Amino acid sequence: MIQIAAFARDVLDRRLGRVTMYRLVTLSLSVLAVVAVLYSALGDLGVGLWTVRGQLTSLAVLLVVVTAASWGLGRLIGVSAHLESSLITALLLFFLFVPQTSGVRLAWIAVAGLLAALSKYLIAWRGRHLLNPAAAGAFGTYLVQQIAGPDPSDRLGASWWIASADLLPWVAVAAFLVLWRTRRLDVGLLFVAIAGVLVVLGLHHFGQSYGAAARTALETSPLLFFAGFMLSEPLTLPPRRGQQRIVALVMAVVYAYPLAILLIDQTPPLFGVSDQWQVAALLVGNLVAFGFARRSGVRLELIERRDHGTETHELVFRARRPMRFVPGQYAELHVPHARADSRGTRRMFSIASAPGAETVSFGMRVPRSASTFKSALAALEPGAVVQATGVSGDFLLPRDPAIPLVLVAGGIGVTPFLSQLAAEPARDAVLVYGVPAGDQVPFGHALGGARVVLVSPTAPPGLPEGWTWIESDMLTAELIDAAVPDLGSRHAFVSGPPAMVNAVRSGLRRRAKRVHTDYFAGY
Repeated sequence: MIQIAAFARDVLDRRLGRVTMYRLVTLSLSVLAVVAVLYSALGDLGVGLWTVRGQLTSLAVLLVVVTAASWGLGRLIGVSAHLESSLITALLLFFLFVPQTSGVRLAWIAVAGLLAALSKYLIAWRGRHLLNPAAAGAFGTYLVQQIAGPDPSDRLGASWWIASADLLPWVAVAAFLVLWRTRRLDVGLLFVAIAGVLVVLGLHHFGQSYGAAARTALETSPLLFFAGFMLSEPLTLPPRRGQQRIVALVMAVVYAYPLAILLIDQTPPLFGVSDQWQVAALLVGNLVAFGFARRSGVRLELIERRDHGTETHELVFRARRPMRFVPGQYAELHVPHARADSRGTRRMFSIASAPGAETVSFGMRVPRSASTFKSALAALEPGAVVQATGVSGDFLLPRDPAIPLVLVAGGIGVTPFLSQLAAEPARDAVLVYGVPAGDQVPFGHALGGARVVLVSPTAPPGLPEGWTWIESDMLTAELIDAAVPDLGSRHAFVSGPPAMVNAVRSGLRRRAKRVHTDYFAGY
């Protein structure tokens, strides 16, 4: 059973690692839209409430309005609009509002799309939006309607029509894939568990059996969609895992708030109110996340590109203003370029330099089959400017410097350790570093004072003092155990490609005191 689980995990990591998080979300939402249209065409969704024509018309309006508004606003203020982000926002709004065919209600859908695009630029902090754009657009439309006072028959509120028994299996699979790819499965499950329990208890109080209440919570409430596509949005989550769990808890409580009030008032549930509160839950969580970490984008100017052999490069940037991070964290780089492939224009890179340095550096491997993103980044000339859209990550060393460590790096997975060892050179740490055959050890110059066990098929020339070489084609838990005799007393940190991390993690858990992992997708 353990081997089957490990195999499934490897397959998921390998397959999902080929696409960026943004592209996976876009594809998942697109598939859900196609499935919803097909179900409607077959008469299985919302009979009498909407038509295929209404779905296609509403989606077209949102795609045009959100994309055009984002592009226009970006040009107006001199920034590059992220097309894929606009597509995601439009698709999310598509599932928030019941599709329409009447002119007035389509106009309100267009207003929601316009407000969502505006929120990215107006409700922002140093280039980073504070609120989920789709939720901001939906809630903003509600507020505008309260002020404008349209005829009640023309009002349009959030309805989350994606929540249905027919679409539930599709939503569940898509949400799981997104949460797995973003490494936020625990955060999503925490939200689903707490919000689900509160909703079920509320429905049971009004006479439903626990089984019926659970089905109602899953089939008529957007629990899974909310967790997979709204809560997981990276630009509005705080950078640390514990902070993300607190945000998920807050969102879950606000999400179920209408039922909690109804328990006190003893009145029947008003699901229309609940729909709007579910949007509000996301916005409240966004504000809590902003309170945790006022993350902001940073413009980085390339000053040097260093070649480390074996397709490995180091990019050294000068930040336009100080970039705050903890060794082991990563930054997301945005590099717009023509004819971007399916792997997108944004990518997360571990920071290889120590905090407080005059420059910020990142390492990357550029294979022959590299993505257009990596090719564009590698082709940048000194003076080029890219945007770092925030810093995140929990791959941090223990606060107690007396805790002994073993750092296990596969290839480019060494980059977070470069930052950590440079920041705390006195740590009792052994670096077990697996590299391919070659005459040059990537980043070897930055590891001169560290205790290193180098694992490679061939011995490199001029092994530095204090280094040990082990001949092997791959890293294994058994090899690490033999190379580090006191492994049982050390905390293990493992960084590298998903297959390598998964291969050694289970073995190290039986040998080391604790194991922490970090993954480097290969796109």
